[in-house]
Amino acid sequence: MDISKLREGIDTVDQQILDLFVQRMELSEQVAEYKKANSLPIVNRQREREVLAGASEKAGQYGDYAYQLFSRLIDLSKARQSELFAGETAVRSLIDSALLPAEKLFPRSGMVACQGVEGSNSQQACEKLMARANIMYFKTFEAVFSAVDSGLCEYGVLPIENNINGSVRAVYELLQRYSCSIVRQTRLNIRHELMAKPGAKLSDIKEIYSHEQAIGQCGAFLSSLGADVKIIPCANTALAAKIVSESDDLTKASISAPACVELYGLNVLRDDVQDSENNYTKFICITKKPAIYAGSSHTSLIISCANKPGALSDILSMLSARGINMVKLESCPVTGRNFEFIFYLELDANVREPGVVAMLEELERTSESFTFLGCYAEV
Repeated sequence: MDISKLREGIDTVDQQILDLFVQRMELSEQVAEYKKANSLPIVNRQREREVLAGASEKAGQYGDYAYQLFSRLIDLSKARQSELFAGETAVRSLIDSALLPAEKLFPRSGMVACQGVEGSNSQQACEKLMARANIMYFKTFEAVFSAVDSGLCEYGVLPIENNINGSVRAVYELLQRYSCSIVRQTRLNIRHELMAKPGAKLSDIKEIYSHEQAIGQCGAFLSSLGADVKIIPCANTALAAKIVSESDDLTKASISAPACVELYGLNVLRDDVQDSENNYTKFICITKKPAIYAGSSHTSLIISCANKPGALSDILSMLSARGINMVKLESCPVTGRNFEFIFYLELDANVREPGVVAMLEELERTSESFTFLGCYAEV
């Protein structure tokens, strides 16, 4: 048989499928209206199992394929029903109050809390996010959150992830504990240099100070120095440089950002000691009051789901049904509970796009806990 005839047959069947799909979605909308009028949930697991089992059995040798097809149809049906369930939910109210007009630009100045001291990568991120930032330094990440939460500072800038050494777990944990929103994100190409007091030589070094993330990003270099060199973690790379600069001991060195060389009067013993030139850290900017500026395209959430098979898969199906790309899924243990986890999600999604808020409402309804962290742009 001529392949063109076969394709004509497929086109005919496809049109029939499309017509039936439209009919199915229209019936699904009527079901949604009934559920809403009778205060019934969107999800009916028993009904889903019956539909999937029937499709799989009736399709014979194509049973597995039919199962996948009808799973997708059910996901699309629930996605449409969730849009029709739109109402006065907590997440919708929060987003509506946070949306700013298009002419409202992200500020270029403000009081910004930053962990560390002058010369840190966080300081560079502050200045990239807000050109005329008035920076107030704090010793810990929690102190940054506390400063924003109390109103002492309007903004806070914190590292959240490095592409080599992974997530900054302490910041994830603080996002769970404090009611702060993410309003902007940026990333810096991170370079690390080994620096010491003038007169020191590489062969003299017995102690190296740096932040644990930087230590992890420079593993190959540090291993090459041998076991006699002691690696000492400290709160941040700029503080490490400051510690070395204030000591008269020529056996001490730090792994710090290049800006610290001149700032603290140190000499470079070895430059670019990071394991990879492709070394980037993401920084977030947080505020107490949620704000969503025009052009925001990243959405972050914290959710928890029931500890049962398929619970996380259901969440991912909600995203897939709407064509939303999930760029990050991070599990974090729940403090004080055994083997219970919450999930941090970052999505390529703008809450101004059709269907996104409805999807967030569905997540809020079906998750054991749900926190909307913000919708923001990356600069």
